[in-house]
Amino acid sequence: MHKRLAPLKDFAKRHSLLRNFFRKYFYKPKQPSWANLLEQDSETWKTALENNVNGERILIATSVGGYLAGTSLESALAIALTLRGAKVGILLCDESLPACFACWRGWFPNIKHFSDNGPQKTMCSDCFKPAHDMFRSLGITVHLYSEFQSQSELSEAEQISSTLPFHNISNYEKDGIAVGEHALAGALRFLTRGDIDDEPYAEEILRRYLKAALMTTNAMNNLLEKNGYGCAVFHHGIYVPQGLIGEVCRNKGVCVVNWNPAYRKKSFIFSHDNTYHHTMITEPVDRWNSIDWNDTLEDELNEYLKSRWQGTEDWIWFHEKPEFEMGKIMRETGIDPSKPCIGMLTSVMWDARLHYPSNAFPGMSEWIISTIDYFSKRPDLQLVIRIHPAEIRGTLPSNQKVMDLINKAYSQLPGNIIIIPPESSVSTYMIMSQCDTVIIYNTKTGVELAATGLPIVVAGEAWLRDKGFTMDIASASTYFECLDTLPLNKRMSEENILKAKKYAYHFFFRRMIPLDFMSPTGANPPYEINLSSLNDLMKGKSRGLDVICEGILKGGDFIYPSEILHDKQLCSSQL
Repeated sequence: MHKRLAPLKDFAKRHSLLRNFFRKYFYKPKQPSWANLLEQDSETWKTALENNVNGERILIATSVGGYLAGTSLESALAIALTLRGAKVGILLCDESLPACFACWRGWFPNIKHFSDNGPQKTMCSDCFKPAHDMFRSLGITVHLYSEFQSQSELSEAEQISSTLPFHNISNYEKDGIAVGEHALAGALRFLTRGDIDDEPYAEEILRRYLKAALMTTNAMNNLLEKNGYGCAVFHHGIYVPQGLIGEVCRNKGVCVVNWNPAYRKKSFIFSHDNTYHHTMITEPVDRWNSIDWNDTLEDELNEYLKSRWQGTEDWIWFHEKPEFEMGKIMRETGIDPSKPCIGMLTSVMWDARLHYPSNAFPGMSEWIISTIDYFSKRPDLQLVIRIHPAEIRGTLPSNQKVMDLINKAYSQLPGNIIIIPPESSVSTYMIMSQCDTVIIYNTKTGVELAATGLPIVVAGEAWLRDKGFTMDIASASTYFECLDTLPLNKRMSEENILKAKKYAYHFFFRRMIPLDFMSPTGANPPYEINLSSLNDLMKGKSRGLDVICEGILKGGDFIYPSEILHDKQLCSSQL
């Protein structure tokens, strides 16, 4: 790709090649087509549109039309909510924003071209027009970003984004809205880095995201002033523009519902008020502690957790053939079986970089280096660092590698520091199961490991924090005091293991809401809509869809009662 484009001097030719690349690899899957279903059930749909004039006003703020996983689910939600009497509107960026969630450095062979020109000449048309046509075909209102921005507001956004001192951008707020934080998160996602140090064109790219964040803030303020929406539904809830949409809605007292594809196939995570990256940490313990635990639930959980070792029940996994044989693993890693091991699980450096007041360290980089420094003085222990495979196999491969960070800090590592690189086929689950204790920052793998009884130290914003069965760290000093107690030479107590199992069940089976009509594709997007008629989206046809719609329309918890339904199915089968 780079070799083909680099020698080309003719911009028009470069532009043409790049557009073809996007269409082939990024936008190849088509937007969901509702034409046949709407024609087949035209009277039902016409009646729903006519009867929802005074219904609950719901804004589905898709914004990024090229995010096909978003338009697939959100178009289905728009129809399902309309069938339940809601007055639904859609929000799309109409090629307005100078940077956004759809952008990634991998799409731009010449990053300077993006820093100078943004995505408009290469991406925006293919992103906006198909989604606009699809949503308009539903017969519901489609709002566009450009309709809600005045020339004076655009000029102000340009002025602020171009003159604000670079070191002040990440902390910049406008009317109490953390514009700079989301701009930085968007820029880091574009660069796939955990920081922007020593990155060419980082300042220009961050300023481009700041302008987009300001434009989004203005557009949302104006849209909500002119249209009385009571709730906004949109994916992710962070980055640009989604993070700003949420900030403005909360500032104006508009309910927010965020969602993401979950880990299990055909399932999704929804949350009230904020991104699940935040709400899963603060979720009240009593939502799962009261689960009536039994052998059936235990078996169901264990079966799924075992499937996670190879990803057979999930949308995505990172190893086709993970290595489970401990003899081979020991030979590859050089682990000394006679010495206790402490596991350490890293995460992708750039992913969901937000502010969390509970973190023991400023960021994951500082945590990694501080931990290695500590264990380099503990020759009685082995520190086994498993670098996340998503660094190289994720949707957006990271441009900032944990191994590069370590190599920069240490010319040679002590023999008791063992690193398993992201490309290694060593099973993370198998190697961690052999450890005395596992230290995490924000990886979700801790949920699974804790359910097996492994003691977990939480140093960052992992969802296990404050759930009552992990060692939660709030400062660097308490972190090192905790490490001084290692090795523990024991598993968690039976009481805490039960708590961990209940939470894992809650996380994987209750918070991950199933939608059976979303069929896995193994491609982009990871699912497609599979319905026989609009009737399949009616109330009572899908318990998961009912939970989601009740949550949006009435504020109900986004919790799928899997344990109750499982008991009912079991009773029915025994009759």
